[in-house]
Amino acid sequence: MRRFERLQRILGMDPVADAAEIYRLTVAYEFPWDFTRSLELALFRTYAVPSIGRLLAETAELTDRTQKRYDDTALLLDAVVEHGFASEQGRTAIRRINQMHRSYDITNDDMRYVLCTFVVMPKRWIDAYGWRRLSRHEVVASTVHYRTLGRHMGIKDIPESYEEFEAVLDAYEEAHFGWDEQARRVSDATLALMTSWYPRPLAPLLRTATVALLDEPLQRAFRYDPPGPMTRALVHRAVRARGRLVRLLPPRRAPHFARQNWEIRSYPNGYRLADLGTRPVPGVRGCPVRSTDAPAARPAE
Repeated sequence: MRRFERLQRILGMDPVADAAEIYRLTVAYEFPWDFTRSLELALFRTYAVPSIGRLLAETAELTDRTQKRYDDTALLLDAVVEHGFASEQGRTAIRRINQMHRSYDITNDDMRYVLCTFVVMPKRWIDAYGWRRLSRHEVVASTVHYRTLGRHMGIKDIPESYEEFEAVLDAYEEAHFGWDEQARRVSDATLALMTSWYPRPLAPLLRTATVALLDEPLQRAFRYDPPGPMTRALVHRAVRARGRLVRLLPPRRAPHFARQNWEIRSYPNGYRLADLGTRPVPGVRGCPVRSTDAPAARPAE
């Protein structure tokens, strides 16, 4: 297979009717590393909205159990990509996602904003650092995929097109990005998690590199000291160079899904989708208080 042969296959498909297959090919074959990195950085954008960052801090999932929360989020979302919305695995993953979100008082606007990050941030990352830019077919397919996910999650007023997703994201960030001490704790915990995947002596360098990849509005929202211009330039050039190198390599012949990422570490002996994710935390915003003598609610099978 030649480097652009899979793209030609994608361009011969219908970006709406074949959206699930196009998105799977894009994520699992063309850009698995780039999608992982872009969605990791998308996490930071959600923390910078104080209503989201505070709630995540109150649940303690991303401060006390950061690795597990990272793993569960990646595995649940990727199950839908790998198996499809109509599959047993896809339905189970969406059921768990909805059970988690309905346990807390989360506004539709915040839910819609998070959905926007899934659509917009991978395109921006890949256009800047990928081995090629996303085609219009791939952008439309991604939009259709997340519109479908949003409908399954009961999100209202979902944007229709990529351009509308991007406009909603930019406007929401301009209106809502801001400093919050608890959100900063969540951001710091996520940075610590990402650096923990590598040898300890590299941690300061990796933290600086990650902050350098955050744009200025994010750095201001978290009050991170911005790396110097030379550091930022070196980091961005290094990531772009990685993309140019990948372009010269043979195309991927086997799919790579999130469950295969070496950063996923919580389940060395395997997992059940129905067991992933958080359970209600009594006392957290909108979460019902349960008697300690009452049995916990079982997830739907």
